[in-house]
Amino acid sequence: MPGRIPVASRATAVFAYGAAAGLAVDLVLGDPRRGHPVAAFGRAAAAVERRLYRDHRGRGALHTAVCAGGAAAAGALAARAVRGSRTGSAALTAAAVWAVVGGTTLGREARAIGGALAAGDLEVARERMPHLVGRDPQSLDGPAMARAVVESVAENTSDAVVGALVWGAVAGVPGLLGFRAVNTLDAMVGHRSPRYRRYGWASARLDDLAGWPGARLTAALAVLAGGDRRGAVRAWRADAGKHPSPNAGPVEAAFAGALGVRLGGTLSYGGRVEHRPVLNGAGRPVEVADIDRAVRLSRRVTWLTLAACVGGRILTDRVFDGTVKRRTK
Repeated sequence: MPGRIPVASRATAVFAYGAAAGLAVDLVLGDPRRGHPVAAFGRAAAAVERRLYRDHRGRGALHTAVCAGGAAAAGALAARAVRGSRTGSAALTAAAVWAVVGGTTLGREARAIGGALAAGDLEVARERMPHLVGRDPQSLDGPAMARAVVESVAENTSDAVVGALVWGAVAGVPGLLGFRAVNTLDAMVGHRSPRYRRYGWASARLDDLAGWPGARLTAALAVLAGGDRRGAVRAWRADAGKHPSPNAGPVEAAFAGALGVRLGGTLSYGGRVEHRPVLNGAGRPVEVADIDRAVRLSRRVTWLTLAACVGGRILTDRVFDGTVKRRTK
């Protein structure tokens, strides 16, 4: 019928329903306390590392290929096993989204630290900090911990939520599991310690590549959903490139501008002091109340990401459908 709007493909419907269900389950339950699939992957990756480790880039690249490729292949096999059932495919997508997305637990941990800081209990806050950030908690005072939490919420919104949904929209369950595997490998071996400077190079570079689209989408949605859109755009444009991470820079700068706060500065990892560039230098110092504001912004970005990914798939379906119709005329 002329003018008829094409219906989204079966795969798009499966992704839309499955991703929405997975996010809903994450919202209600958060991450499982025991038997988390990501933790199981981490143990398997550590076992592979014990067999393959040499202080050599080639060995590290093989480790990355085995672990990330294995996760994506497992997702492809699982998707193939249920491809005859729309319900089964949607359920598998929902389970994969719940397994790889950590937005609710991210918010809970951030708010728990914020509650301890608000109560003036810095020791409790320091005890909980390793659940969320990799910095040395003993070197941080209250304002530094609040700033670290806001930065972690921003970065992990991209890493633990948006990036996974983007790759799920692109490649289904294999994309979801593959992205999470790459992100986990980067956290395990991608840092610049003497042991992993060469061995973790491939994981770090692949994580930069895989995280690129999700980071830009996160920054754009933070601009859209934040309280100060002009400030977010200004901070993103002016300061993102100053950050040592090509993906954390846009995200943290956009969050800083949207929240009207100043991020970056001196921090300590494993006894190593780093001096990060200041993001949104015109903003005020982070306060404890900004932790909750960052969590709420992260949640808005999460649901906007789902809408953007589903909308992108529907648009792609329409373009593809129109192209096929023109070729068959």
